[in-house]
Amino acid sequence: MYKDGKFEILRTSVAILVAILISFSLIILVSDAPFEALKDLFLGPLSSKRRLGNVIELAIPLMMAGVAVTIIFSSGFVNLGAEGAFFFGGFTSAMVAIGVPLPPYLHFFIAALFAGFVGAIIVATPVFLKEKTGASEIVTSLMMNYIFLFLGTYLLYYHFKDPKAGLNESYLFPESFSLSTIISGTKIHTGIFIALLAVLFSFFFLYRMSVGYKIRMVGENREFARYSGIKVFRVAMTSQLIGGFFAGLGGALQIGGMYTRYKWVALPGYGWDGIIISILARNNPIFIPLAAFFIAYIRTGADIMARGNSGVPTELVSITQGVIIILIVARQFLAGYRNKTLYKEIKKRESKIKSDEVLSI
Repeated sequence: MYKDGKFEILRTSVAILVAILISFSLIILVSDAPFEALKDLFLGPLSSKRRLGNVIELAIPLMMAGVAVTIIFSSGFVNLGAEGAFFFGGFTSAMVAIGVPLPPYLHFFIAALFAGFVGAIIVATPVFLKEKTGASEIVTSLMMNYIFLFLGTYLLYYHFKDPKAGLNESYLFPESFSLSTIISGTKIHTGIFIALLAVLFSFFFLYRMSVGYKIRMVGENREFARYSGIKVFRVAMTSQLIGGFFAGLGGALQIGGMYTRYKWVALPGYGWDGIIISILARNNPIFIPLAAFFIAYIRTGADIMARGNSGVPTELVSITQGVIIILIVARQFLAGYRNKTLYKEIKKRESKIKSDEVLSI
């Protein structure tokens, strides 16, 4: 029988190919030097160690956001709180770094732990309110993103801002907090190993543990799961807490690995990126690194292209991402091909069964 997994891989690949072809067409239409633009977009990230480093640096928070959103969405709740959790997790880790002196290694560990706990609370709250009051988790999670944005910005401006800094930045982080760079000439830091471990954990959690099976069952059919004896609320809260923890941890990794001061005064966007990564990965954690690398690669290429003389803006990548998402979530995209393949497979099996029966006679 034709496997859904293989079909989804095919559908995602075709969606990406179609989006790239559309990007080609747009580049040719708007650019005075289309071939130079295409070269910058697709080969620019490979042109130097620093640029390839930019791709991997960006892939780290994208992986963490993808893991967080995949676990959050697996229980079927459309909770958009990963953005606020990522932002305030980063803020929390920075405040622990500045306000609590600790020895190296332990310093970042404690700060990241606090960031994860804060992220878990932020993400779990909308689902708790949904269960207890009936409030839509979509609305409450969106509102909470901005509540924590304004709270973090207020605390930065009035309590943690360095008066000697020219911009709205915190005091310098102690060296004991910052993550180590593992490749000279880049900012690729040890957080990449934590991100990869998070991917492995999420895969085994969702696909090899009983609680993960329950979470996916609740996500597929909440009423069926309830009638099967699964405690839906408890299972849903488990997915939100763990997903939120990874979102907060992702914020800590980004702050500890890429900054010497805290300077976020707007939502960083990684929570929204996590939705894109989760869609590209088809909610399967094992594909999250590939999806994160792909998005990081084309964004880095678009940035190189925009800085060149091609006249193509970086917004082109947003168009590419949008087309990919539309095609992937459209259930009828390539459905005809799948049905034909399924029909041929059924006929082939029927023919084999008949031939076996003749031979047995």
